[in-house]
Amino acid sequence: MLDDIDRRILRHMQNDPQQSLPDLADRIGLTASRLSRRLDKLRASGVLKGQRAVIDWRALGFEVEVSLRVTLDKTQTRAFDEFIAAAREIPEVIEIQTFLGRVDVRLSVIARDMAHYQDIYRSRILTLPHIADIETLMHVARIKSDESLPI
Repeated sequence: MLDDIDRRILRHMQNDPQQSLPDLADRIGLTASRLSRRLDKLRASGVLKGQRAVIDWRALGFEVEVSLRVTLDKTQTRAFDEFIAAAREIPEVIEIQTFLGRVDVRLSVIARDMAHYQDIYRSRILTLPHIADIETLMHVARIKSDESLPI
C-alpha cells in the first residue's frame, strides 16, 4: 500500500498540482528520477489517475445549477442502463450518481439561465427513458466543494 513518502507526494500534488517535477522532488527530498518512478507506480496501481483542468462553468456563462432526483420504473430490466446511457448524451448534465433507496439517480444539470434550463428540462430530461418520478432541487449556494483527500 502507500508509505509515508507516497502520502507526502500526494499531499504536495493536491496542494499545488502545477508544480514542476524537480520542484516537487526538492520539496519531498527525492531525486527527480526516484520521484518519477514513484509517480509511475502510483499511476500503475490506480491511486493517481492523472491531472486535469478544473473549469469554472460560471466563468463560461452558466448561471443555474439544478439537481434532479430521479426514480426509475424498475419493472423494466434495462431501466438503469438505458436511462444512464441517454443522460450521458446531454452535455449540460455534468454529474450522474446512482443510489440505493427511493431515489435511483441524481443528475446535476447546468444552464445559462432559467429559460435555458426549461428548454433542457422539457426537450432533453423529460424524454429520458424509464422515468417514474423527478424531484427538482435548485442550487442556491455551494458551501464546500473540495476534492482534496485527508492523506
